[in-house]
Amino acid sequence: MNKYDTFVNPLTERYACEEIQHIFSPQKKFSTWRKLWVALAEAEKELGLPITDEQIDEMKSNINNIDFEYAKEMEKKFRHDVMAHVLTFGKVAPKAMPIIHLGATSAYVGDNSDLIIMKEALLHIRKKMINLIYNLRNFALKYKDLPTLGFTHYQPAQLTTVGKRASLWLQDFMLDFDELEYVIENLRFRGVKGTTGTQASFMKLFENNSEKVKKLDEIVSKKMGFDKVLKITGQTYTRKQDTKVLSLLAKIAESAHKMATDVRLLQNLKEIEEPFEKTQIGSSAMAYKRNPMRSERVCALARHVITLSLNPYMTHATQWFERTLDDSANRRITIPESFMGVDAILNLLINITDGMVVYEKMIERHIKQELPFMATENIIMEAVKKGADRQEMHEIIRVHSMEAGKKVKLDGMENDLLERLINDKRIPLDENEIKSLLNPKDFIGRAPEQVVEFINEEVDPVIEKYRNELGVSVEIKV
Repeated sequence: MNKYDTFVNPLTERYACEEIQHIFSPQKKFSTWRKLWVALAEAEKELGLPITDEQIDEMKSNINNIDFEYAKEMEKKFRHDVMAHVLTFGKVAPKAMPIIHLGATSAYVGDNSDLIIMKEALLHIRKKMINLIYNLRNFALKYKDLPTLGFTHYQPAQLTTVGKRASLWLQDFMLDFDELEYVIENLRFRGVKGTTGTQASFMKLFENNSEKVKKLDEIVSKKMGFDKVLKITGQTYTRKQDTKVLSLLAKIAESAHKMATDVRLLQNLKEIEEPFEKTQIGSSAMAYKRNPMRSERVCALARHVITLSLNPYMTHATQWFERTLDDSANRRITIPESFMGVDAILNLLINITDGMVVYEKMIERHIKQELPFMATENIIMEAVKKGADRQEMHEIIRVHSMEAGKKVKLDGMENDLLERLINDKRIPLDENEIKSLLNPKDFIGRAPEQVVEFINEEVDPVIEKYRNELGVSVEIKV
């Protein structure tokens, strides 16, 4: 069988970048196990156990020297992945074999590695997010003054600006980014807790010296890059931590789905378009089509990530007492797929926002079709200022509005309300006076100022904080 004869996960084959795939690779996972075994041995030696520098050096020199085929044989034989890798490590570090995994339970390497890998993956997501935020910031500022139809219920509403609408997307991602920072800062290590979390095995090793056992937990956690450690665990860390992480990823996906849906709708209106490559084919049948395929893919992947976030809630809810193993198979799938799904989503959105096209003339055309209706109240007010009766003006304009609406909806004609009002001599305003009331920029309120204030006060400080993470290069494989 070749690789085309078996299933390949599309997340790795088509969507996620190599960096996030490496973070969840077997090499990364099992080399992290070995780093944890080294950290444990170093801490135990530091606290007085008879472990030699030679044993530790032997372990260190073989951290990445992993015989995966031998590990598979051992796991098949013993039906235990951790013991399989203890034996695989011991094969290349025979002097250290007697002290590898000393006092620990499987969750020591399994759970702590998951936390180390998730933290690294969160930092990777942070880098991608800050680049998306930067792109949206620039787009919002560029188009902060450009009036466009607002939509409520997907019906034309009061004007907004293209930049203000982009700020709505940006604000969603900023809220997600706030939570991302919180989760990174507060992800807690499991540490060195023993079989059921009581540290009994380590108490035995250190002859009931509680202070040494407590110190062991602190030393190992710091060696592995964690200042915050769970004080209490069962055999595993509380699976609520998985819920917190995957819930965050689902929120990023939620924001992405909303933005991508807006882009898809705007592309239908021919107002905004995602990048379309010179040789790209929109449809195998309809040669003229320019489908928003990147935005559609964002929505597809976002739904997958959102549904995956249900798993940790159910997994934690069904963990019995100190732990059950029905979390394992589920977590092997849902955690990596959630991260790879969000990585793919962010790659797509960075690509879209790098080259999003705005068709200003089409936006202007749509405004002209609707603005006369929106300006009717202003026209009434100006007519009253010139001595007209408010109720009479209201009725005249109402009738014209209904007739113009019929022309548009029933006859497929252009909106002729403006011409009707200019030509009605009962309205005491001339053509220039009426047209002066239809300047789109008079209908956008404080939208431009809102964009500038939001970016200056909330977005730019975050960008400045992470400026060294700007400039990622993303590749869309298909």
